[in-house]
This record gives sequence, C-alpha cells and structure tokens, in this order.
Amino acid sequence: MARIPLLVTRKRAGPRVAVILILLCSAPTLAAGAALDLYGLVDARLQLMKDVAAYKWHHGLAIEDQDREAVVLDRAVAEALQHGLTTTSSRRLFAAQIEAAKAIQRHWFDVWRDGAAPPDAPDLEHELRPELLRLGDAIVAAAADIREPLHAAAFADAVMVPGLDRQNRDALFDALDRLERYPHRLAQVLNSGVLRIGTTGDYAPFSYRRESDAVPTGIDIDLGRDLATALGVQARFVATSWPDLMADLAAGRFDIGMSGISRTLQRQRQAFLSPPYYVGGKTAIARCDRVADFDSLDAIDQPGVTVVVNPGGTNERFVDLHIHRAEKRLHADNRTIFDEIAAGRADVMITDRVEVELQAGRYARLCAAMDDNLTYQEKAYLLPQDPVWQAFVATWLDLALADGTVARVFRDHGVEPRPR
Repeated sequence: MARIPLLVTRKRAGPRVAVILILLCSAPTLAAGAALDLYGLVDARLQLMKDVAAYKWHHGLAIEDQDREAVVLDRAVAEALQHGLTTTSSRRLFAAQIEAAKAIQRHWFDVWRDGAAPPDAPDLEHELRPELLRLGDAIVAAAADIREPLHAAAFADAVMVPGLDRQNRDALFDALDRLERYPHRLAQVLNSGVLRIGTTGDYAPFSYRRESDAVPTGIDIDLGRDLATALGVQARFVATSWPDLMADLAAGRFDIGMSGISRTLQRQRQAFLSPPYYVGGKTAIARCDRVADFDSLDAIDQPGVTVVVNPGGTNERFVDLHIHRAEKRLHADNRTIFDEIAAGRADVMITDRVEVELQAGRYARLCAAMDDNLTYQEKAYLLPQDPVWQAFVATWLDLALADGTVARVFRDHGVEPRPR
C-alpha cells in the first residue's frame, strides 16, 4: 500500500461536526508508511469519541449499549471477511476498539461532571455513526494490507487520544498485531461458518427476487444451499448486479457467484469459473404474432426495430457487437424487461435460451423467435482466483451432476437440464 498523507475529515456547519484535519507529518523510524496510515486511522476513529460522549451527555444516554455493540461487532467481522481476516482475530480487534472507545467516553463524562458541560454535539445517528463506520471499514482494509511488522512504540506515538489509558491502548495494539488471514477461501468459509453467495436476483430461472421476497428463489439458489450443506455452513445471499458482478467479487463481497453466469474469457481473466452445469446459447424472444419478422439476426438488425436489453452482462455485449442498425434500448430491471415486449414498447430481446423458454411459458403473448441458438454458451459459477476453493467447488459440482442433484433442481423449476 503506497504511503499517502492521512487526512481525516469531520464537518461542522454551525453546530455540526467540526472540520478536523489530522495530518501525520512525521513518522517514527520503526514504523513504515502503511503501518502509520493504519495507526492514524485508529487514532482518528478514537478522536471522535469525545463528540460521541458529548452527544450522549446532552441526551441522557448511557455510555454502554450492549445491543448496539453487538451490531457493530457483527458488522465489523463481516466486513473483515471481505479482506480475508479471520473471524476470531477481527472480533478481538473490534472488541478492543469498543472497550477503548468506552474508556475515552468515561474519561470525558468524568471531566464534565467535575466542570462545565460540553458544547453541543454533532448528531450521533446521522453524522457521527456514518463517519465511525467509514473509518472502521478503512481500518479493516488498511490492516489487511499490512505486510510489515507492527511496533508498539510507534503505535503509542501515533495514537494519543485524551482519555485512552495505557491498558486499553496496549490491548488495541495487541489485537492489531495478532490479526490473522485465512490461507485460502475454503478455510475461510469453513471457519466462519458462512458461505456468501453473490446473486443478482433478476434472472429467472436461476435467481429471482421480487421486492416482497426475503430471499431470492431459483435454480442457483437451491444449488447454493446444497453447496452450503455440503460444506456444513450457512448460506448467505449477497445482492449484486451484472454491472458490479466482477468488482464485487474482487472486493471480496462474496465467495461464489451463482446467478446463471456465463463462462467468458473476459471473466476468466479476472476470476476462476467452475465447470459448466448448463449449456445453451443466445436466441431471440418476441411477441408470438411477430416471430416471423425476427427469425434471424439480420432480420432483427433493421432500422425501426427496437431491441431491449438489460445492461452490464453478456446480453448487452452481444447486442453491442452484432446490432448496429436497430435501436438498442436499455431496461435496467431484468425482472420486468419482458413486460416491455409484451406491451409493445419493444420488439425483441436477445437473451439466453433458458430464459426465453421460461418466459415464453409465462407470457401467453411471447414466443421464441428462432429454432437455433445464435451462440454457444455455458453456465458456470464465478470464483475468486483461489485454486483450493476452485477445486472444492468443482468436485462438489461434478458429484451433483453425476448423482442427479442438478437435473432434479432444474426440473423442479420447470426447466430441462442441459449439461455439457
């Protein structure tokens, strides 16, 4: 991580949060730049505790709120998983931060009890907590990037917050120094007890979620639960989108992408892909009374034809590559995109045959426009570039294909399985 000046900003507009710029102008020789940046973030977060204490003082709130602490701790541990930090070591770190924060707040309560009350404080819910969360996330990211020894003396020089006693400061440094990373994603999933499954929720029959649904449904949702069962862990579904799919994977927001994802060389350059579990291709869907007008790619790519497409995935890339004369119209919600064709607001959509077959069965006015596919396409699962994790998922999938689990799940959702 490159060394940059650390600027921590707090805003005040009238009684709002004051602008405080904490600039690390000099560094002890024992600590390298990345460690100093980390120490500065820890210091900046603890500096906010005076304002937190002032808000609680004026509003008669207790310093300790165990329910709130549990929420903060669980969120912090989940954030740390995105960076591969072990749950035990990250929980220890944020528990130490919480104890240090309470010690500082108690210090200021003692000061104000013996003297003048503090000035008005920034709003805890809308100003302080968002900044605390931002700094907490930044601490996790910075700690995960550290590849150098940490030094207690440098930490003590950098973290000098009024009210922070030596015991809590030492405990906080010890927790930072004992942070551990998982050796691979399989170990992380098994140890954390959670399989985080990235899914778009907009692509039936693989993954579909209405606004009223607590969790998505679909082929990949059922198979995701099967994978979690095979691992002996809980399945947790993480919302993503086609434009953000690869960025979310790179950021560590999920362990596996399961959403009817197509195998492409572009994705393979940035990630690993499982063996295919379904083979199909792109084809066209239109109103049944007009399928004869769109029975070839050339027939579709004509002036006056409106091709509707969902942004960010292989559908849009195919349209951009092959459609030049027809009008391309983006429709961001893949859950309602077929309504546009049925209602006559668009003429045709090019998408995966499995989706065409499903939607043609759901809409009486919609039909597949072609007998053949325009492309060859394989569906697979998206994985980080982790060979140990990839090998486990591949073995699970091979067995699920061989014992009929995949075929059964496809048929449960009204789709005929088409493995390679």
